[in-house]
Amino acid sequence: MLAFRSTPPLMSIALIILIIVAGIALLTAIMVIGAYNGLVTLRNRFKNAFAQIDVQLKRRYDLIPNLVEVAKGYMKHESSTLEAVIAARNTAFAASKAAAANPADPAAMKSLLSAESGLGGALSRLMVVSEQYPDLKANQNMMQLTEEMTSTENKISFARQAYNDSVMIFNTTRERFPTNLIASMFNFAEAQLFQIENTAEREAPKVKFT
Repeated sequence: MLAFRSTPPLMSIALIILIIVAGIALLTAIMVIGAYNGLVTLRNRFKNAFAQIDVQLKRRYDLIPNLVEVAKGYMKHESSTLEAVIAARNTAFAASKAAAANPADPAAMKSLLSAESGLGGALSRLMVVSEQYPDLKANQNMMQLTEEMTSTENKISFARQAYNDSVMIFNTTRERFPTNLIASMFNFAEAQLFQIENTAEREAPKVKFT
């Protein structure tokens, strides 16, 4: 007569518990991997958006020395104003390189925003002073340069909006539960919006001589 062996109750319970624990671990791993990959994707998206801003910033930085050089021939008594523009341009250029290296670094972005604020103020003062020089306003090179500056400022504005939209999506996702736990675990810092707090400084420098 055949004897049937039954699985000991304790072994059955242990196996069930093991399966449950393994299932929970697998689901947790899937959740963590999904959240991590999602944050990486969104971070890369706003980094790429910043690269578009960086292209236009570099274009503006290249135009400013030419603008100052033309103005120098007419504004001989405004050397301090011209020097302030160049100094602000150099500061902003250095800050932009640091931000471009890692747009996810809030400190680098804040430094760039501060430098851009200073540059905007210096350019605005230059434009105000230049109004006193009709010959400068009529100079063809100056008119062409200021037209290019205006076009570049508009492109910066569009690129900035796209970047800020990407940053908002990243930051919102980063703050949601349970993704916020993954963000904290893997040091996904809050991204910095590209905006200047002072309302007057948000506006593109007035560079038209028409």
